[in-house]
Amino acid sequence: MAVGEANFDFHVVPGVRMASFPCGIKSDGVNDLVMFEFVEGSVTAAVFTKSLFAAAPVEVGRRHLKQTSPRYFVINSGNANAATGDEGIADSLTCCKSLSQLVGARPEEIIPFSTGVIGERLPVSRITDALHNLLPRLGENNWLEAARGIMTTDTRPKIVSRQKEILGKKITITGIAKGSGMIQPNMATMLSYIATDVSLSQHTLQGMLDQAVNKSFNRITVDSDTSTNDSCMLTATGVSGLCVDEDPESSVKFYELLEELMIELAKGLVRDAEGATKFVAVRVINGEEQKSCLAIAYVIANSPLVKTAIFASDANWGRIVMAIGKVEADIDISKLDIYIGDVRLMANGTRDPGYVESMGDEAMSTEEITITVDLKSGDCEETVWTSDLSHEYVRINAEYRT
Repeated sequence: MAVGEANFDFHVVPGVRMASFPCGIKSDGVNDLVMFEFVEGSVTAAVFTKSLFAAAPVEVGRRHLKQTSPRYFVINSGNANAATGDEGIADSLTCCKSLSQLVGARPEEIIPFSTGVIGERLPVSRITDALHNLLPRLGENNWLEAARGIMTTDTRPKIVSRQKEILGKKITITGIAKGSGMIQPNMATMLSYIATDVSLSQHTLQGMLDQAVNKSFNRITVDSDTSTNDSCMLTATGVSGLCVDEDPESSVKFYELLEELMIELAKGLVRDAEGATKFVAVRVINGEEQKSCLAIAYVIANSPLVKTAIFASDANWGRIVMAIGKVEADIDISKLDIYIGDVRLMANGTRDPGYVESMGDEAMSTEEITITVDLKSGDCEETVWTSDLSHEYVRINAEYRT
């Protein structure tokens, strides 16, 4: 079960239509094929995985984005088409070509995406045979269906939507994402698609996406593993008539809305992490450098011993100390304080004299926990969001292919 409640309300983004259909990659008959269609003139920015084993659709997507602005995305779940070599590239291109023939677009105007099991050949015929079923289903209200269609081990779809009036025009941003495991992306998330009706140059759009990714999807971890298929896409249709490039104040307002939406999407992935029973924020404050604050936050968030203690609601602050001790950073441990919620467990590098175990147990018993490390040496801070490590996480991943 995911941690906390989820809101599935959304606003339609003018200029975007989508559809989903079961093509048979998944055996349970659920929708596993999704298509996005963008109005002509739309602009797209992307951030892809940095994995050395970047999947075939990622390689094809990179190529196509260098050639033109995409009009269509085609996404399958259940098979990652990763570690499949030249055959995988050819399979992704076949899917693009088949869709291009149906919609009257060039193959380069189509970006393919895949998510699922790594190392298995993509069942191309199942996809190409089903593509024609998507066209009559295209609609601007199908965001939630698309969010469900890209899921793998997710237990619920992730969708976030925002509207705001800027310079007298109402603008919309809506995004979906999937991912429950293999989440410390070092770029984005496993798959995320965000669209807005403002007008932006490709250069500005890419800069905003890079910055927002770094504040959102690059601040989450479930298991410290990077997917081969990570892709985060941001498309601006321009239908609202608001050109963000032309007004600095509008640009700032739009970016703030975008970052807020992406942080909520990123948190949604952690809340639905495989086997999660706890949602955890790890804050490192008052450091000398952002880099060291982030390193400390991640080493705590990724520690199996810390994560299993959180699952057990065990305020074992010794495990947090252990994790911090692994970081290659110049910090003065004699100043260091550690908190769980408002409870201080460690003060100036040793056990807080007023701390008793019952205080820690109470702080750890809630579904949402904040671990704070106060370095007391500067004004830098970073936050990473993570989950606990439960029996269910092991079961899900042990049975993933069985």
